[in-house]
Amino acid sequence: MCTAISYKTTDHYFGRNLDLDYSYEETVTVTPRKYPLHFRKEGILEYHYAIMGMAYVYDNYPLYYDAINEKGLGVAGLNFPGNAIYKSEKEHMSNIAPFEFIPWILAQCKTVRETRELLMRTNIMKACVHSSLPVTPLHFMITDKDETIVVEPTKEGVCVYDNPVRVLTNNPPFPFHMWNLNDYQALTRKSIRNTFARELPLESYSRGMGAMGLPGDLSSTSRFVRAAFVKWNALDGRDEAESVSQFFHILGSVEQQKGCVELENGEYERTIYTSCCNTDKGIYYYKTYDNSTICAVNMHHENLNGKELVSYPLELRQNIIWQN
Repeated sequence: MCTAISYKTTDHYFGRNLDLDYSYEETVTVTPRKYPLHFRKEGILEYHYAIMGMAYVYDNYPLYYDAINEKGLGVAGLNFPGNAIYKSEKEHMSNIAPFEFIPWILAQCKTVRETRELLMRTNIMKACVHSSLPVTPLHFMITDKDETIVVEPTKEGVCVYDNPVRVLTNNPPFPFHMWNLNDYQALTRKSIRNTFARELPLESYSRGMGAMGLPGDLSSTSRFVRAAFVKWNALDGRDEAESVSQFFHILGSVEQQKGCVELENGEYERTIYTSCCNTDKGIYYYKTYDNSTICAVNMHHENLNGKELVSYPLELRQNIIWQN
């Protein structure tokens, strides 16, 4: 399960928690402009926008979990089991497999507006990269500094929704999450007053009581509400370091600790990594479950006209600063 957010201070930031019980040894991977992107049914893109994000590189193909391009557009794929329905190939459409969707969008689009146009002629078809890697049921959050959309392949087709909250988790489908926020509209960051009954001498005995009722469990519906409340009430950072720190704190409010979610196979889900991308500057920040130190990769420090993938293994060991 996962949580993704889009957040704007002076710059625009985009990232996610990846919550799973296993890792594919993913890396921060840069796909330069001249690296040929092969698509199952749509041929080869020999030249495209440069892309950077978290990916499992399989047979020299970057299977991106979340990524941005050099123009400031970001896409994340989140688990959507039971609701993601991929269609067969369609004539007169661009037929794209789920694992190709993120590079398909980021290779060609500068903005969400351009993405909408591309989606009108895109069909997400059922196809896996290899028999050892089954098709993953996904829906997608796509964002730039001005707007955010959610793309959900369902039995009705590829549904595209405006996302003014700029948050996405997992099931149920996105319209439910938006409607569900109605139940929490009375929450506030402010101190509360007694509206229960004027005749009763009720008192506020603690700070933060305005958020009583904010869900704290790890379900996707609760994480959506909690991430939305924290993001919309978080104070903007004054500079890059403060903005990045605040971003990680927002996603920290919905991270999963190993041991709290036990799966049927006896394994435990945890937040494998948290990412934060400055889409304006082309910087990918991340932390991992066992390393809370913020690490960063700047795509503009690479040769973006190159022809080879550039991958950086994650820093997994905790860096502890001793002060005595």
